[in-house]
Amino acid sequence: MNTLLILLMLAVFMLPSLLLMRKQKARQAELAEFQAGIAPGDRVITVAGVHGTVAEVGEGPTVQLEVAPGVTLTVERAGISRRGVVAD
Repeated sequence: MNTLLILLMLAVFMLPSLLLMRKQKARQAELAEFQAGIAPGDRVITVAGVHGTVAEVGEGPTVQLEVAPGVTLTVERAGISRRGVVAD
């Protein structure tokens, strides 16, 4: 009886943690896939909140991001968090 109670308590406390870890792992895989597929012309937002258009994708981990006409920043591919919205 005592062992069953301990197992039940472990299940109650461990199950939500395991489910959250699984969800987080799926989100990380989705983000890695997005970052690997970045191409010139894509509108993106960096983790710092900088909005821009991908001007050039380097062979390494860097990307040239155009934030204003004629102004480009070099950012790490891992620093790009999501797609940006196209402003009209």
